[in-house]
Amino acid sequence: MSENPRRIATLGTLSEGMAIPFGGDRLTFVPRALAEAFQTGDRLIVVQDTGDLLHVPGGVFDEVSRATAAAAEAFGALANVPDSAISEFFEALARRIESDSVWSQFAAANAADVESARARGRSTTRLAVTDAMRRDMAAGLRSWRDSPAGRNRVLETISHAGWSVEQVTAPLGVVGFVFEGRPNVFADAAGVLRTGNAVVFRIGSDALGCARVLMREAVAPALAEAGLPAGAMSLVDSAERSAGWALFADRRLALAVARGSGPAVAQLGAIARQTGTPVSLHGAGGAWMVADESANADRFRELVFHSLDRKVCNTLNVCVIVESRAAELVPVFLEALEGAGRRRRGCRLHVAPGAEAFLPALGWVGEMVDVVRAEGTVREPRADLIPEADLAREWEWEESPEVSLAVVRDLGSAIDLFNRYAPRLVATLVAEDPSALARFESEVESPFTGDGFTRWVDGQFALNRPELGLSNWEGGRLFARGGVLAGDGVFTIRTRMRQIDPGLDRSAPSPPADPAPRPPGA
Repeated sequence: MSENPRRIATLGTLSEGMAIPFGGDRLTFVPRALAEAFQTGDRLIVVQDTGDLLHVPGGVFDEVSRATAAAAEAFGALANVPDSAISEFFEALARRIESDSVWSQFAAANAADVESARARGRSTTRLAVTDAMRRDMAAGLRSWRDSPAGRNRVLETISHAGWSVEQVTAPLGVVGFVFEGRPNVFADAAGVLRTGNAVVFRIGSDALGCARVLMREAVAPALAEAGLPAGAMSLVDSAERSAGWALFADRRLALAVARGSGPAVAQLGAIARQTGTPVSLHGAGGAWMVADESANADRFRELVFHSLDRKVCNTLNVCVIVESRAAELVPVFLEALEGAGRRRRGCRLHVAPGAEAFLPALGWVGEMVDVVRAEGTVREPRADLIPEADLAREWEWEESPEVSLAVVRDLGSAIDLFNRYAPRLVATLVAEDPSALARFESEVESPFTGDGFTRWVDGQFALNRPELGLSNWEGGRLFARGGVLAGDGVFTIRTRMRQIDPGLDRSAPSPPADPAPRPPGA
């Protein structure tokens, strides 16, 4: 008996209540709004993890396909571009960032983006450009200019009698990059060219205006000046959120990198994974600091204060103090938090069960303060009580530092609390006892540990390499890769053979091999 032939048709319409299978054994149903909006030429992405039905309008799909095709074509052409030309590109782009003519256009577009975002009640903490950001962008590009070429680097040589095998770095391909409205991330994205890759990226709608200016006035001219293909850095010119979905569903990507909020990044990662594309996700943030019983109070105060200078993923989010020192160190912590509030504008404290007993009787619980939010200044409690599970929440603040406080029995309890609720990103221990630090770094589930302020976790600050993003251990430890993903880490490995003896035959007895691999140049 012959099987029925497989039938394939094009999805042209959706109807309300239509059943859509997902996850192998579950159904989700088309809502009315989706059915009414969907047209011929649109795409429907079904997230197999959750059953989310994502609508990609045909015009958005076409724009993503155009940008990805340009990057894929450029990747092929980069194989014939010398590493010196890639270095020239980084220098040319840095010069344009430093050009007052280019920067004035960029800054004007950024100001318009910021005004538009504020009018919509959006956060502008990371959107507004500064002179320091400009310097960092140029410095980051020049660090790529001066870094070693990443292609065809011999990592290992295994010698045999009459032949040898080499492990050699090679470009990975087209990197898809979706990031929030941070215009300075262009310099980070450009780093993938150092290892011969191309990049296609979609920037958050809040920063699309200045992104267009930077592409037109800086990136495109720099590529042309260096002799690199125009599509080596391709922008998806769409403000639609669905553009990110379409990009991560494109099978031409060799790697999908996402930065932004936790739920949005998780959804993008699910799309890429079900497409078969490896991902690097940078969504959940918020650093934890633990004060052990051996903590130095003055050092603790300084570390808290300097971990709250601005809100990014490595900003102090949860402070944990062991009970034996709480009476002394909670006031020290509050002093540092108040200092950070004066440095910025106000502060907010969230208190886990048990920690409220160590707060001062006056001045915190019940007091109302002005807090700066994306939508403006609002009156809120200076301190409030939260359930323990809310220690998992990352506080997003504009000008008013916001932190959770917990008091625990001992260091082991602090480690357990981190492993249960933290995003498993940054963990720091304030302790004078070396054995406590050794235990903490051994048992805590974090790729970034230390004994100082939390804000050190940054590729450019710590490693002198602009980062594409930071990966946590929330979804498990990373395979053969560090938590900082930078441009020079985007490569694959080829294995190539060099044969000296033409008479090698697998059926003949093999002479003994060298006892161990030899490093390059040995």
